[in-house]
Amino acid sequence: MKKVLVIAPHPDDETLGCGGTLIRHKLEGDKIYWLIVTGIKREDGWASETIESRKKQIELVSTVYSCEDIFDINLPTMKVDNILTSELVDRIAEIHRQIEPDIIYMPFVNDVHSDHQLIAKAVQANVKWFRFPYVKEVLSYETLSETDFNFIGDSVFRPNVFVDISNHINEKIQTMKIYKNEIGEHPFPRSERAIRALSTLRGAQSGFDAAEAFQMVYLRR
Repeated sequence: MKKVLVIAPHPDDETLGCGGTLIRHKLEGDKIYWLIVTGIKREDGWASETIESRKKQIELVSTVYSCEDIFDINLPTMKVDNILTSELVDRIAEIHRQIEPDIIYMPFVNDVHSDHQLIAKAVQANVKWFRFPYVKEVLSYETLSETDFNFIGDSVFRPNVFVDISNHINEKIQTMKIYKNEIGEHPFPRSERAIRALSTLRGAQSGFDAAEAFQMVYLRR
């Protein structure tokens, strides 16, 4: 049994990036923990109905993955840069120490969204073996509409780990549909068609009907 920590800048990133893989972890008896970094609040202009709907969505998604626990740092979305990097590193480290995860799934550091970039950098500061010896594996996932929209520079997502989700792609898509406002009709980047197409592409690269792809950040065995 392994302890798995998935770090999501926003609710839905976990499902887009590694939903099928999380379902596999669940079926294999691993313990799954979910860290959500940003949240929505009334003081930031969000309606009470939207906030309540988001809470229910998180509860439903958590049930799909049978999460042991959910951690919510609750920073304002799109405003992660308002917090000191050192404070973000410390808050993530505190959660790490509570869980002592074996495996961490994190956003890609060069995603277009600044929240993803800052959170990924903070996570990387929390995988030093001499401070977090229990962490054995760290993988970056790809997020449709963020990872694939990095058009500038050479730091593009280069997957080198593939997970077979052929038996789980339909459940991944149904889970994503829980986030009603985050999924749309093709050619919207987070459409069912786009999710299925990406899994088909990653499967073709790795010999499966459907797969999720990751870029290895850290591996210690």
